[in-house]
Amino acid sequence: MLATYLIGLREGLEATLVVSILIAFLVKSQRKDRLPQVWLGVGAAVVLSVLFGWLLSYTQTTLLRNYDDRELFEAVTSIAAVVFVTWMIFWMRRAARGIAGDLRNKLNDALAVGSFAVLIMAFLAVVREGLETSMIFYAAVQGADVNGGPLYALLGGIATSVVIGYLLFATAVRINLAVFFTWTGALLILVAAGIFKYGVHDLQESGVLPGINHIAFHAAGVLDPSTWYAALLSGMFNITAEPTVLEVVAWVAYGVPVLVLFLWRPRRTAAPGVPSTSAPAADAPTTSAPANAESATGATTTPAATAEPGTTAASAEPTTSAAALPAHSEPQPQSAPAPAPQQ
Repeated sequence: MLATYLIGLREGLEATLVVSILIAFLVKSQRKDRLPQVWLGVGAAVVLSVLFGWLLSYTQTTLLRNYDDRELFEAVTSIAAVVFVTWMIFWMRRAARGIAGDLRNKLNDALAVGSFAVLIMAFLAVVREGLETSMIFYAAVQGADVNGGPLYALLGGIATSVVIGYLLFATAVRINLAVFFTWTGALLILVAAGIFKYGVHDLQESGVLPGINHIAFHAAGVLDPSTWYAALLSGMFNITAEPTVLEVVAWVAYGVPVLVLFLWRPRRTAAPGVPSTSAPAADAPTTSAPANAESATGATTTPAATAEPGTTAASAEPTTSAAALPAHSEPQPQSAPAPAPQQ
């Protein structure tokens, strides 16, 4: 349940921020008459995402009657979900700084075309998050006892993301979105490692991969399924007491390098002769997100050098740094006063 709650929270907040940017842009540009088209596009994206999730479940439970075919279908969807999660996390880290401006430009172009273009633009901006959520949720609950709990946890995560988005948009609440997406991204990578492990297990069950009987270790004494921590590790990261050798290899081979690549930030060095205080401000830590939606996303979606005062630590730097001074601005030695004429 915690894994599906995290999926709903992460994906839901991304979609909520996208919608908040669109609404804030329309309100500030005095185009509130286009808000119904935005909500229609968002609603259509939600309906399509729910239908996609239902189609996955219907295919697995009804259309595929052969056991091996079902296992193979679950394996394919699990691996596809891992690909989506990995792409989404790294794309968000790379494109976050410009997503607000990009959305505003696209919406401005759609406004020039007409109402239907605004609807389509809002639909496309949200449907990607919805389809990813359906795919990841379906893969995350494979092998779990389906009693409604994972679905309720997913809806709870989405509801929490909506509340956070509203607080960012309408109140003075401030959240460090950079830290939030970093931690949730790291946890989602570990969840994806568990999904990948389960996909490999399904490939073994269907006979595509060998080694279903080659158990890596027996840890039932440590990871007793009846304990809460064993249930937590199994539900979140698919860490089980008797995995196969290939499952362990798959979990480590995906989880460790992807997590290191995601958390690794190359240190930027200043150019020769330039003091370190004038290094690019993009690496400066963000402190908090402003109250309104556009500024909230701007705290993590725009370079710190162009952010409003108070959004980043870099904005506190003096504007007259040594690198910004022209070459001729260096103080010149003062000449001695000329001697007074003799009488």
